[in-house]
Amino acid sequence: MLKLKRREPQEFMLWCGLLGISFTFLILTIVYVARKEGADWENFYLPKVFGISTFFMLASSFTLHHANQAFSKEDFFAFRYLIGTTLILGVFFIITQYVGWRELKNKGFFFENGKISGSFLYVISGLHILHLVGGIIALLLVFMHSIRKSRYVDAFIYAVNPPNQLRLKLVTIYWHFVDILWLYLYFFFSYHYK
Repeated sequence: MLKLKRREPQEFMLWCGLLGISFTFLILTIVYVARKEGADWENFYLPKVFGISTFFMLASSFTLHHANQAFSKEDFFAFRYLIGTTLILGVFFIITQYVGWRELKNKGFFFENGKISGSFLYVISGLHILHLVGGIIALLLVFMHSIRKSRYVDAFIYAVNPPNQLRLKLVTIYWHFVDILWLYLYFFFSYHYK
């Protein structure tokens, strides 16, 4: 008799959502490439601070990976510390993106002046930030749950509970996806904004 492994519907739904998000950003970058051929297109250099924000995203994935390892090793203090660090790095990413937007605005690239090239960058990176905020909210919920379970026994019971393990797995998948998505966008814009 063939045994089927039970699949978590939440994980399936997450992967479907990630596929939809990927498709959205793929379409936006295809439209960008097509629109770049227009006569009203004006090139500019991508702000250097976007490189710093890329570092923050990579570092946040690194700390989240180690948070998962600490969780599985029942090192709950390290887990809380690493989840908190991941949250802070996510916020720093958003701050550096805002600094990059301000730099673009100071160079004359913003929505009101009709320079479509800058508008694409604002819309696409802003949409990415919106998805990152969703990840920050989910991570914040995981962090708050872990803070409430500060005693070892409570933390252990929390850690062996399958719904809590699934929640951390889903948040981790989503966060790493948003990180990979930003790497794609960063290299895409780095190549096209020169």
